[in-house]
Amino acid sequence: MSQNVLAIFGPTGVGKTDVALALADRIRDRGGRPVAVAADALQVYQGLEILTGVPDPAQRARLEHRLVSFLPIDARFSVAEYARLAHAAIDELLAAGATPIVVGGTGLYLRAALAELRLRPPAPEGLREHWQAQLRARGPQALHAELVLAAPWAADTIDPRDRHRIVRALELHDQGALAPPASDSQLWTSETRHPTRLVGLVRDRDELYARIERRVEAMVEAGAVAQVRRAHAAGASPTARVALGFEQLLSGDIDAMKRRTRNYARRQLTWMRKLPDVELVDMTGQTPEHVAALIDSAPA
Repeated sequence: MSQNVLAIFGPTGVGKTDVALALADRIRDRGGRPVAVAADALQVYQGLEILTGVPDPAQRARLEHRLVSFLPIDARFSVAEYARLAHAAIDELLAAGATPIVVGGTGLYLRAALAELRLRPPAPEGLREHWQAQLRARGPQALHAELVLAAPWAADTIDPRDRHRIVRALELHDQGALAPPASDSQLWTSETRHPTRLVGLVRDRDELYARIERRVEAMVEAGAVAQVRRAHAAGASPTARVALGFEQLLSGDIDAMKRRTRNYARRQLTWMRKLPDVELVDMTGQTPEHVAALIDSAPA
């Protein structure tokens, strides 16, 4: 693998962390220094580690991870802020001769880590809170209907149940920043800041969904419900509260969290199909070590 940066993308539950760990072992065996850089919108928060799937202490001892668990739960965070931090981390690692392994399931954050994007502005104080309150009072489908009237071309690209994207689109519309997405094609170019190899992990759908079921159950057993309640009591910010399963666990609806996670995995796979130059690797029935060997031995 001669590229400077290795990026691993895939839906939640596919096994990205395990593959990154196995790849790191192989890089280290050759005398390299692998370091993971998380490309995730919610793993940045302290106090949501179980819910957001932050690697556990043993995994982080095996592979250093950057940009996880560093932000207070009540802080707001944007992709523009993330991009600045990710670029600095990747540049620092490359300058030190290390191998950055960018690992993520949030497609926009992955592209923000790898490329220079023209990013839309964050919501001003109070605007997101307004639309979050509207969301709680009226539900996502009612807000989606409002978006259809305000910006039908934007609504056409957003699932009526996708709470986060609906709120973000309405924020941008209120700011006059929801222009027709001609510039969104920038997301799907192969341009990156450094030479990058992008690997997309997939699994058979039934196997992936079974893993998601087990993943949610394991999170609950590990204390995710108590973690969410503590975050809520501590004043979790609007950007922290969009963590997958936050509202469902707060209300104790485990089945709803499973459904939302499956739906989110489908959206992640849609992102993956649009990513340029992605190498798809099927993990169905394979160990992380076998998949890492396939990636490591494939021609760059």
